[in-house]
Formats: sequence, C-alpha cells, structure tokens
Amino acid sequence: MATLDERARVHRLLQRTGFGSTGPTGSADDAAGEGWDRALDRVLDTADDPGAPPPPDLGPLPERGKAADGARQAYRRAVREQREELTVWWLDRMAATERPWIEKRTLLWHDHWATSVQKVKSGRAMLAQNQTLRSLGAGEFRTLARAMVQDPALMLWLDASGNTAEAPNENLARELMELFVLGVGHYEEDDVRQAAAALTGWSVDRRGDGEWKARFRPQRHADGAQTVLGTRTDFTATSLVDHLVAQPACPRHVASRLWARLVSAENGPSDDSLDRIAAAGDLTAVVRAILTDPAFADPANVLVKQPVEYVVGTLRALGIRPARLEGKARGQLLRTLGGLGQTPFAPPSVGGWPHGAAWLTTAAARVRIGFAQQAVRQGHLDAVRSAPAKERPGELARLLGVPAWSEGTGAVLADAAGEPERVAAIALTAPEYLVQP
Repeated sequence: MATLDERARVHRLLQRTGFGSTGPTGSADDAAGEGWDRALDRVLDTADDPGAPPPPDLGPLPERGKAADGARQAYRRAVREQREELTVWWLDRMAATERPWIEKRTLLWHDHWATSVQKVKSGRAMLAQNQTLRSLGAGEFRTLARAMVQDPALMLWLDASGNTAEAPNENLARELMELFVLGVGHYEEDDVRQAAAALTGWSVDRRGDGEWKARFRPQRHADGAQTVLGTRTDFTATSLVDHLVAQPACPRHVASRLWARLVSAENGPSDDSLDRIAAAGDLTAVVRAILTDPAFADPANVLVKQPVEYVVGTLRALGIRPARLEGKARGQLLRTLGGLGQTPFAPPSVGGWPHGAAWLTTAAARVRIGFAQQAVRQGHLDAVRSAPAKERPGELARLLGVPAWSEGTGAVLADAAGEPERVAAIALTAPEYLVQP
C-alpha cells in the first residue's frame, strides 16, 4: 500500500478533522513542524474552545393560534427567523473556531442522528440537540445514545412524542436499530415492535418558556415485559439503549459510519482494522484508531467535500465571518448551501446527507461558481494581491490547503493570474479544492 509522508499525513489530518488546512496550532505547516503524534494529540484534545461564538438567545416561539387572527403566520415567520439565526450562528462558529474538530465532530453526529428543523419547527429544540451532540460526542457512545433517545427534537422528528400503548409508533425504535446503533441486518421486525412498546409513554412537553422537555407518562406505557434481541425484561428507554449498545454490532456500526466520513466512503475498513477500531473504547479513542489506521495514509482514499465543508473552508481561508454579513450577503450564503443541497439543521431524511461524488453535479458547479465570485469580493485576498502574478497560483494553493494543482488547473490559473479576484474564484472551483486530499 502506498502511503503519505508525515507532512502530507498531517495535512490530511487537518482537512479531515476540520474545514481546511488550519487546526489548533495554526497552519498545516505549523502542525507538520510539530510532527504527527503532537498534531494528532492537539486535534483530539477534548478541551472546549472558549473563544467560539456563544449560542444565540432564540427566545420562545409565539402561540400558533388560528389562521384567521394571523397568529399562525406569525408563528411560521418566527420559526423561519430562528432557523436562519441558528444556521448563521453555527456557520460562524465553524468559521471562527480555533478547535475545528469540535465543530466537525458535531456536524458528523448531526448527520448520524439526522434531525430537521423543517418538521421540528423549533430553533431552540434544534439548538439543544446541537449542544448535546457537541458536549457528548467525544465520550462514551452509550451516554450519547441515552441522551438522544430522549431528545425532544429527535422525538418529534421521528413521531415518538405521544407514543402510547394503544398506538405504539415504530419510527424511533426502527431508526435506533437500523441507522443509529446497530445497522441493517442485526435485528428482526419483531424486535422493532417490541422496542417500540418499550418506548411508549414518552412525549414532548412543549408548554412554558419554550424549553421543550421529554416527559414520561406511566399511564401511557405498555405494561409488562418485551423481548428485544433475545432478552426479555420490562425495558425502560435507558435500559433499551444500554441493551442495544451492548450488542457486538454496535461498535462496528459506529466505527464504520465514522470511517466513511474520515477515511473513505467507498473503501471500507478491513476486518482486522474494524475489529481493532471497534474495540478502541470511547468515541475519541475510536476516532484516534481510525486516524492511525494505515488506510488513513493511503493516497487513494480521497473524500469529496460536503457543501458545508466546502463553504466553511472557504470562509475560513478568506476570513469571512457569517455573523457579520447582512441583508443580501447573508441571504446569498444561505441560498448557496440550499442550492448545493446541504443546509445545517435541515437534512433531507433521517438517513442524513449523501456522500462522495453525489455532490459533484452540474447544478452544484453553477452554484459554486456564483459563491466563489461572491466570496472573493467579500474576503481578504491581500496575500494573493501582493504576490507577483506568477506566484499567485502557489499562494492560492497554500491559502486553500491544496497540496498541488494539476497541470491542467495550473495552466488555467496561470492564464488568469494577472487578475487576483478572477484567479482566486477559479481556484475555489477547481477539482483539487473540491476534495479532501
């Protein structure tokens, strides 16, 4: 197997665990100077980023009321405003953070426990879930899964609020097994039905100050024992999660999902690698095992950037802060993500967003061109402008974290190098920038 040298491996580390070629110690060159082991330790350090923008104070939503008195329209407008404020805040946090793995990790878990504000219709509930994913995403998977099975946003997304013994809803139980914990092929339909019964009695209390809470109503719970994956007992929501997480399929499923996002969406881990990664321990140990696997340093394992990764990487490289954008510029940023097909807090389904070449469409290319042209007008290009024309392609490679331009791309950039904004916009749409090398 071919392998990257240490410098290229550190560069890949910062790309895969962040949004470009900067990390906790600054640039990829700075990190490479410290060596692989030190760079990895710094990236995976679980300390918070005290300088990251704090969460917005969204406030409670107005009463829905009746359509006739305009209250319903006011409610919908407030939901839209919360969604925009929340999205801009997280984009700003991703663009500003000095510890990008924290936000990248939160984005990965948002894709794993995919929940959309379009159905939940509460920015505060989505923010609370986001904070849960951020605070628990580096520890024990069991702790994260326990919190998520009683997360109000996820419960509403999967119709688990109002899940009663008389009318058990199987959505949460099914996705808990199929997508979140075990994976396809590790449960039977009767396990889903029995797990759904175990989860009856839970609902979301949406009264009061807008802080939604999961609430258990014993009178709505299905009495008696359930049999799930061969074990019969009177499960609670917590003991059900513990039982599922204890299955051998769980750590392998979680490891495989993380592998697809950090190493390759096409080339899965070998059986030996998967065994080693699954046995690593908590989630930080699992990620460390993935990043130290020989396949991580295989040059062939290239990932296509998801739209959020592409957009945030550009914002970071050009020094653009979404929170400082106003009016038309802010709207254009949000429309860019919508046009590319990935807006935070609005995944298309419980399965999350696609991966790989699915993002490389003709329609997406047109959106990226428009975004690139806007970004170079808003961003800081002093280093590019001050460089001699012949050095500008190289300066852009350094700025954007591209190891090298291909011969064809280099020729196009050289032809445009006399115009700083034009050559920068071309670089932002070049194939070499659309991947994580």
